[in-house]
Amino acid sequence: MNLKAFAALLPLAALTLAPLAATPAAAAAPAVTKPLPVGTCVNIGNTLEAEFEGSWGGVPVRQDDLKRIKAAGFQTIRLPVRWHNKSSDKPPYAVDPKWMARVKQIVDWALAEDLNVILNSHHFDPIHDNPLGVAAWHGGVWKQIAATFKGYPEDSLWFELENEPHKNFNHTNLLQTLAPSLAEVRKLHPTRAVIIGGENWSGIKSLETLPLPDDANVHPTFHYYDPFNYTHQGAEWTKPDMPPVGRPFPTTQDAAQLARDVASIQTYIARTGKTPFMGETGAYDRHISLEDRVK
Repeated sequence: MNLKAFAALLPLAALTLAPLAATPAAAAAPAVTKPLPVGTCVNIGNTLEAEFEGSWGGVPVRQDDLKRIKAAGFQTIRLPVRWHNKSSDKPPYAVDPKWMARVKQIVDWALAEDLNVILNSHHFDPIHDNPLGVAAWHGGVWKQIAATFKGYPEDSLWFELENEPHKNFNHTNLLQTLAPSLAEVRKLHPTRAVIIGGENWSGIKSLETLPLPDDANVHPTFHYYDPFNYTHQGAEWTKPDMPPVGRPFPTTQDAAQLARDVASIQTYIARTGKTPFMGETGAYDRHISLEDRVK
């Protein structure tokens, strides 16, 4: 089953919720949140989430890039942005105005091409070490992001509060840590879509216990790099447990795992009424051919 087929199952699962409420013995069906219309999406990676734009070998984003993305048939871009090293850790947590202007420029370019934009906070490193201690700083940054994009169309610009919570940032403190950021966003954007992912790098299993605020405009996300020992084979950043090169795909076990994962998404939708979207997926290209990565 390819990823397109995987994605196609999700709205179908949402459509099966209605009969559940008609069964007298069943628990009351959850309120259903309309799925976020992400469609075909590409991450603008290795750019604004690097230490500095271009410092990871990526080329700074150009307006023509957004035109080519649109022409290729994409509907949405996800724009990962590093904010912690572009802002003060002391109140009022001022963001470098040149950095904010650069982020705004890229968002404007994308919207001008009729692309949806998922704008996030990515690699806000201190929050993963000291979640509650950094929550106010993180909220102060989102206050400025919210002000910058006040009045932007809600149907095409969405906010993802923090990428891949991990380390000390987990489900025991997720809502409390993100509360200042969500509050600042809601002051100016009471109904804009806000995206939240779970602990352990937002893997698919994080959905099983993901806590979400009581907010009809909050949408869950997960990242899918399974089977990890295939997608990350030879990836130096995974040392000392780097998967060895040469692992094939798909095996019989891979097909069975994918079927279980599709079922787990369907279960999540039925239980919560919310349809998660897959915010990241892929396979490292150094040791895997393009043909095999597509497969």
